[in-house]
Amino acid sequence: MHNLGHTRSDRQLTHLLQTPDTFVPMPLPGFDSVSVIVHAAPAMGAAFTQYTAEFEPGGSLGPAHGQRFLYVLDGTVTVALGSKTYRLAPGGYAHLPPNRQHTVKASTRSRVAVIEKPATPLLNVASAPALFGKEDDVASQPLGGDTALQVKQLLPSIPGLDYAVNTMCYEPGAALALVEIHVMEHGLLMLEGGGIYHLGNCWYPVQTGDFIWMAPYCPQWFGALGKTSAKYLIYKDWNRHPLAER
Repeated sequence: MHNLGHTRSDRQLTHLLQTPDTFVPMPLPGFDSVSVIVHAAPAMGAAFTQYTAEFEPGGSLGPAHGQRFLYVLDGTVTVALGSKTYRLAPGGYAHLPPNRQHTVKASTRSRVAVIEKPATPLLNVASAPALFGKEDDVASQPLGGDTALQVKQLLPSIPGLDYAVNTMCYEPGAALALVEIHVMEHGLLMLEGGGIYHLGNCWYPVQTGDFIWMAPYCPQWFGALGKTSAKYLIYKDWNRHPLAER
């Protein structure tokens, strides 16, 4: 049935809620048998790009623009880097440094969350090497001591890495302890469950599949609703002075 122009999606100066009913896939040069849904990009004021890559069997990504982070949502992909090939199943992830030639291919239909950003180097500090992992192998930590809200830090906090990607899992009824207002920018993909997000002066019901962009200093708060846990994948720029060149 036609929705007659109704959507939960909303675009404000400091944030975006993009729901699956408004996703528009598109091709990109150099991408073979892959459609992408671009969620955040410099066109909206973001300092990074985030998209969902939808692979047909045999599909492959094109070249990265800056650093590239992968998180497999469905299916399986292989990443060829130098003389090594890595296999990533759902929950598998990778950080690929800038200017490192690599290929990302899928043998079956697959979906991958992709984040790309220019690197902000530090003087006399080497860029982080390629990193590969599985979310299931990462120990979770309670946020602020709240065992109902667990965080998995997928990437290490090291000087050569200028961003972070975490998963956060909320038991039903769990919520952030405060409205956060900070310099970090976020890209957030709802992986499971749902709840209420407070962004700026707006309140939004959110659910699995939704994407949220939050600009620096956007007031933000989340509480999980329903009978199942809520979980999301969240990006932030990290470990750099605010005056560092982007």
